Amino acid sequence: MTPAWLALAGFGLLVLMLSTVFARHSQIAPWEMSVFRSINRQPEWLYKVLWLPMQLGNLVVGTVIGLLIALIAGDVRVVVGVIAAAGLKLVVERFIRREMHAFLTVRVRPGTSQPGAILRGDVPVAGASFPSGHVILVAAVGGALAPAMPAGVVWIPFAFALIVMVGRVYVGAHNPLDVTAGLGAGLLLGGVLAAFGA
Repeated sequence: MTPAWLALAGFGLLVLMLSTVFARHSQIAPWEMSVFRSINRQPEWLYKVLWLPMQLGNLVVGTVIGLLIALIAGDVRVVVGVIAAAGLKLVVERFIRREMHAFLTVRVRPGTSQPGAILRGDVPVAGASFPSGHVILVAAVGGALAPAMPAGVVWIPFAFALIVMVGRVYVGAHNPLDVTAGLGAGLLLGGVLAAFGA
C-alpha cells in the first residue's frame, strides 16, 4: 500500500502549497473571513461536542494517544512513526512560519484579525496562527498509525483531523487557511511516515 501513502503525502503537499499561496496577501481575503464567520458563529452547544476531539491536537495528548494505539497494534515501526510525527510536527510548523515570516503580521489569530470573532475556551487573542499545529499533529499521527489499522477503519484518524480543523476555526483559534495548511503539512508528514512504516 506504499503508493497510496505516497499519494496521500502528495495530496498533502498540494494542499499545503495552495494554502500558502492563498495566504500570501496583505490582508485576510473577504471569502476567508466569510468562511470563518460561518463556522465560528455556529451554536454554543457545539463547543461541548468539539472540545474532546480537539484535544488530540495537543502535542502531549495526541502523541500519548497515538502511542497507546501503536502499542496496542504491537508494531514497533508504528510506535517510531508516532514519535517521529510529533517531532516533525514541531520542525515543519517552524519551517512554514519561517517561510511565511513576511505575512505573519496578517496571519494572526482571529481575535486580532477577524472583527467580531467569538473566542471560546482558552484560545489566544493574538499571535501567529499559520499553520495550525493542532491539525498538523492529528493528521501526521493519523498517517503514522494508518498502516497498523484495518482497512475498514483507516479513515477514522483522518476524520478526526477534519473535526479538529472545524473545531479550531469554531473556537476562534485559527482562520480557515491556517487549518488547511495544517492539514496539508500533516498529510504530507503522515503519508511519508505511513509509506516507510507500511
